[in-house]
Amino acid sequence: MTEIFGLPVSALIGQLIIGLVNGSFYAILSLGLAVIFGLLGIINFSHGALYMMGGILTWMGLNYLGASYWVMLVAAPIIVGLIGAVMELTLLKRIYRIDPVYGLLLTFGVALVIEGGFRSIYGVSGQPYSAPDELAGVLDLHFLTLPTYRVWVVLVSVVVCVATWFLIERTKVGSYLRAAIENPKLVEAFGVDVPFMVTLTYAVGVGLAALAGVLAAPVIQVSPLMGSNSIITVFAVVVIGGMGSIAGSIVTGLSLGLIEGLTRVVYPELSETIVFILMALILVVRPAGLFGKQR
Repeated sequence: MTEIFGLPVSALIGQLIIGLVNGSFYAILSLGLAVIFGLLGIINFSHGALYMMGGILTWMGLNYLGASYWVMLVAAPIIVGLIGAVMELTLLKRIYRIDPVYGLLLTFGVALVIEGGFRSIYGVSGQPYSAPDELAGVLDLHFLTLPTYRVWVVLVSVVVCVATWFLIERTKVGSYLRAAIENPKLVEAFGVDVPFMVTLTYAVGVGLAALAGVLAAPVIQVSPLMGSNSIITVFAVVVIGGMGSIAGSIVTGLSLGLIEGLTRVVYPELSETIVFILMALILVVRPAGLFGKQR
């Protein structure tokens, strides 16, 4: 059997698939961050906590209410999105016109409160969540077998990312939203409810984080720490792609997942830090990120 880097081709492809799954989570999470920062100018440090909330709500729905994975796939992002809307109306709305660092500090505090609340109830141990029966098998490609659920995660992530990019960059609603951020008074003169659009944008951004949490539940154990364990990497993805760049977040998230998977094969000791090494290199060469606008 043909080998690459000392591994059979099938094993190498398997590692790349695992990396692509991780990249799918990076893409959705960084997409939500990019939407919120690019359109609202807020560095949303509570994103990891809201991702965790999506996963835990999914676990709670199954264990307390008997709700299926498919129900929670829709319900959890909506619930977290509504929570995000309340956050925007009661907290973030007050700090839009001041230094962005206040938004970072505020959302960081919110993240600590959310994580601390769930830790006080469930501790730090992970809770298992099984994939739905419809996605529990494997796909046999003859030369390789792939867990069906992981293929599902990649497909959903790509569809959601492309749909979000298309909505914001290629539709009238997206153009209104971008214009509302640049010149809200002018857009309001055309009868557009700008405050509602801002609230909706934040709700959608955090809803994407919750969706990633639902998708992650059967892959990793659900725990109050799952958000804090991933948010730093996701911020690195956003910086590499370009702060506020939606296309950059999608492409960079998926690409870095593949790079991580390949690094685990070639030099496993580097796999946990390769993202940060790349971030440092990119910032030296192109401070605005790969897809960011140079000033």
